[in-house]
Amino acid sequence: MAATPLAGLAFDNRFTEDLPADPVDLNRPRPVTGAAYSRVPPTPVSDPELVAHSAEVASAIGLSADEVASAAFAEVFSGNAVLDGMDPHAANYGGHQFGVWAGQLGDGRAITLGEVVHEGRRHTLQLKGSGLTPYSRAGDGLAVLRSSIREFLCSEAMHHLGVPTTRALSVIATGDQVLRDMFYDGRPEHEPGAVVCRVAPSFIRFGSFEIFTARDDVSTLQALANHTVGVHFPELGEPGPDTYVAWFDEVVRRTAELIVHWQRVGFVHGVMNTDNMSVHGLTIDYGPYGWLDDFDPGWTPNTTDAAHRRYRYGNQPAIAHWNLAKLANAILPLVGEPEPLQQSLDGYVEHFNRSWAAMMAAKIGLPEFGRGPDFDRGTDEDLLGELLGLLTATETDMTLFFRGLADVAVSDPATGDPLAPLLDAYYAADQPTGPLREATVAWIDRYRARIRASGLADGARREAMNAVNPRYVLRNYLAQLAIDDAEKGEYGLVRELLDLLRRPYDDQPGRDRFATRRPDWARDRPGCSQLSCSS
Repeated sequence: MAATPLAGLAFDNRFTEDLPADPVDLNRPRPVTGAAYSRVPPTPVSDPELVAHSAEVASAIGLSADEVASAAFAEVFSGNAVLDGMDPHAANYGGHQFGVWAGQLGDGRAITLGEVVHEGRRHTLQLKGSGLTPYSRAGDGLAVLRSSIREFLCSEAMHHLGVPTTRALSVIATGDQVLRDMFYDGRPEHEPGAVVCRVAPSFIRFGSFEIFTARDDVSTLQALANHTVGVHFPELGEPGPDTYVAWFDEVVRRTAELIVHWQRVGFVHGVMNTDNMSVHGLTIDYGPYGWLDDFDPGWTPNTTDAAHRRYRYGNQPAIAHWNLAKLANAILPLVGEPEPLQQSLDGYVEHFNRSWAAMMAAKIGLPEFGRGPDFDRGTDEDLLGELLGLLTATETDMTLFFRGLADVAVSDPATGDPLAPLLDAYYAADQPTGPLREATVAWIDRYRARIRASGLADGARREAMNAVNPRYVLRNYLAQLAIDDAEKGEYGLVRELLDLLRRPYDDQPGRDRFATRRPDWARDRPGCSQLSCSS
């Protein structure tokens, strides 16, 4: 099909200009050496239909509402048309998967269309589910509607929660059927296919550097480092050993901040392999992710990780540190000595601990935690530690608990049940009872005393807490309900959830049903509890 221009898009493809291309023009799975990418066109689809789009992302890359509504939009962002200025390609990278070096991985079902520069900002446009590439291994390069909706909605939900993330421009149903074994049990079924267009400054990963170091390809490694620093971190100065260290230090800091945000909102990535870690400090590759419906630090949404729980909620900070060590090893040939990189890596713990303490204090209404003149480290750290213990003692909805805590009266003398604002957070109707109730009430009494000592009035405290504790998150069962409808060709709930999640901290009249505990029917239903990597 002939290319159809969308006049708002202006391309400047530095990645393919700066880095070596695959010299072999053969689009089938194979080893690719001495190259950062392979040029490959998207696979056309039969009947593209726009399911939903982000108006904010469209505007950010220079597309008008009329252009999004045009037939050309669906053609281009399903992979049926390639515009002038685009340079479709799949990136070459490796990675450690579940702690083990996996060798060459690469964009197996993603094709980058090109880089758009709009109002001074660079946006890389990438189609996920757009067909076979040299990195597809045993896959077909396609994606199904269920995983595409999950990625689209969660990308935008995370952005509006204030969590650093890649964005999503659109999700388009392809009209084609894709064969998938969702449970890896030998019973594959055909599912409706889809393509997501995701957007980020770049999709450069920790594994992008690892592959070239593993192959002793220092030339391509240095070209990638120079491109990354020169294009995406120019404020650090000219590329060189000192600049590479400064860049790594920035990646360490951004990664620590990212994980603190994940912990703040109860997000579990599910597959924190080094090829799924962005050098920009963004959440990337939404696969078997999940949200803590109940506060269980040992929970992972990934069925592949069910036995060892490497990527469980409580282990995410340590895994990020481990992954950063692998990135440090990858760029060591460019720095020449390990000590500066080790110093930056050691700084991760300090960055994370400081940010985590401030974040948790904000969640309970103590914005001065760790900084205020009346800070009592023993008292305040004990207060937080006791709270986390109480949350794990019975099945407690994390989102609802912290939102309800803002409504606990502190300034006025206590009347009635001190736990009343929190009861909606407990899954068991009779919880908390007995010693657990006594311990929770005692904690509330200490909490009230600490807040009174800070001098923060209830109204101001509630406003501050509600700014960091969301009322709405993309619970797995909500995403699954939207998927159920979409697979019948009904996209209303997908679009309503997108609108809801644009304002996750606001009370939205008429939408209370989206701010409740996970229903019992969703406890064990596929897609509502744990998920596989099948896409």
